[in-house]
Amino acid sequence: MKSLMRHGTLAGLLLAATLSVSVKTQAQESTEGSRKVLVQTAAVYPTLAHSMNIRGMVKLQAVVAPNGTVKKIDVLGGHPLLTQSAVTAVGHWKFEPGPKETKESIEIKFDPQ
Repeated sequence: MKSLMRHGTLAGLLLAATLSVSVKTQAQESTEGSRKVLVQTAAVYPTLAHSMNIRGMVKLQAVVAPNGTVKKIDVLGGHPLLTQSAVTAVGHWKFEPGPKETKESIEIKFDPQ
């Protein structure tokens, strides 16, 4: 029983360390909306996902304000270990100003190469 508790504690510590340590990813961002991206922050490849060789696509929908800032992000799909990194990156993006609020479809690809 103590061995199981130690493994659980070790897994928790590993997860916490993973969240604080970042490894750059080869994430490919693409948007399928009507507004051009002016500032595009790259997604950080989570260490745990990298060590587990998890790859894939995260699909997001961002609500962009008229001034070009991202107001809200909804996750439409993707591996749970990758989604938070994608949301954080897109939250820092800046789009060209527009006459009204728009919704932008975004896909971020994570590949541990």
